[in-house]
Amino acid sequence: MSLENRLELRLTQKLILTPQLQQAIKLLQMPHLELSQYLNQELVENPLLEEVHDEISLDELVKEEKDALELEYTFEDTEKPLESFIKFTVDEYFEERASDGRDLGYFTPGTVTPPSFEQFTYEKSDLYDHLLWQLRLSNEDEEVKKIGEMIIGNLDENGYLTVTLEEIRDSANADMMNVEKALSLIQSFDPTGVGARDLKECLLLQVKNLGLDNTIVENIIKNDLNLVEKKKYSQIAQKYDVQVEDVMRAIKVIEGLEPKPGRNYSKENVNYVIPDVSIFKTEDGYQIVLNDEGIPKLRINNFYKELIQSDDTSIKEDKKYIIEKMRSAVGLLKSLDHRYRTIYRVTEALVELQKGFFDNGVEYLKPLTLKDVAVILNLHESTISRVTSNKFFFCEHGIFPFKFLFCSGLSNGHDGIASNSVKNMIKKIISEENPARPLSDKRISDLLKKEGITIARRTVAKYREEMGIPAQFKRKRIIK
Repeated sequence: MSLENRLELRLTQKLILTPQLQQAIKLLQMPHLELSQYLNQELVENPLLEEVHDEISLDELVKEEKDALELEYTFEDTEKPLESFIKFTVDEYFEERASDGRDLGYFTPGTVTPPSFEQFTYEKSDLYDHLLWQLRLSNEDEEVKKIGEMIIGNLDENGYLTVTLEEIRDSANADMMNVEKALSLIQSFDPTGVGARDLKECLLLQVKNLGLDNTIVENIIKNDLNLVEKKKYSQIAQKYDVQVEDVMRAIKVIEGLEPKPGRNYSKENVNYVIPDVSIFKTEDGYQIVLNDEGIPKLRINNFYKELIQSDDTSIKEDKKYIIEKMRSAVGLLKSLDHRYRTIYRVTEALVELQKGFFDNGVEYLKPLTLKDVAVILNLHESTISRVTSNKFFFCEHGIFPFKFLFCSGLSNGHDGIASNSVKNMIKKIISEENPARPLSDKRISDLLKKEGITIARRTVAKYREEMGIPAQFKRKRIIK
């Protein structure tokens, strides 16, 4: 076979995403906090953008954006004028947004007073600092304190020792007697139970601190934690020749102990959910308000708009740079507006489709898929997925992820019922059961059948495990 070079023409179709479309898709799927960070970064990088700090009406902001988009740029030595930059119907685009009768809520200045900065400057002492402070106040000699500091440094976030005493001895090049003395010192510190090597030792340290040595509580911890887990209280009572009531009192003491003594000193950050949308029930229906708290409101800087329109030819190169940044700024404003409008439309459709949930609660959720919403809004399923991923809404029933409204269904006569509704019913049935005689999965299945919901026992078990509810024998409690 001979190799040769030749030219040929081929007609192909390709889907190419323009930079502006890529930016619109990127903004659409951003959660609230990430969007705020992204816009703040754009404010730093693009000098044509500025943040609106004063109160400004929707009409004023739309007018400013229209003025920015309608600037005409022509230069003497430019082969092609840059009229392609404004080849779209600006009036129609913003007129529709300003007159469609819907308040999107993201141009209205927030009325909530920002929290005091003092709330964010306090730093909680961690477990390491707390134990080190107690170690330095102790009267032990310096060698024991040095070993104790090494032990503290090898505790995990729950307060358990993660290395062996032999490893501590070898690392500190110390005598084993001093290592054990240092460990005993650390285990005497607050919080009680810290420095333990396993759960059993942790609980025993706390029992000793309570003065319950040589009691049934200590014996159960030492020998019968596996029987406690299986709720075999009668067997424990028979083993120690005591009444079941005595065993139950001992179990109550054990349940009051702290299995993770170090977690109260954890410095792990708590991430609070910020809803992207708030849905309020009014006399006229439901009002949808997009949350703009913490998100900078952007507009085009007037100084640069005037600079572009000036006749000064000495800043021609500067004008080219400004025009490039102008394109970027206007594209960002359009993408941001597209994000808000799409989220509003999707939320509006979800409120209508899941009206039973918003009116009455989780029990009235209906089966819903991305395709159902996409067909109604004439959008692609991937767009609906981007809008609803990593975003939350607030309503009178609480804060939920948008994905909560999308769930599979079970056959229930002629109407469908969502799996989330069934889970909520199972949870409610278990919460109302007799703790001394918890319901089996089969019994729960029978109770649901009486409500007209046909569901297999194994499906009940599956839903129960997904909700983190233990099995029947683990829920059993003996009530005196």
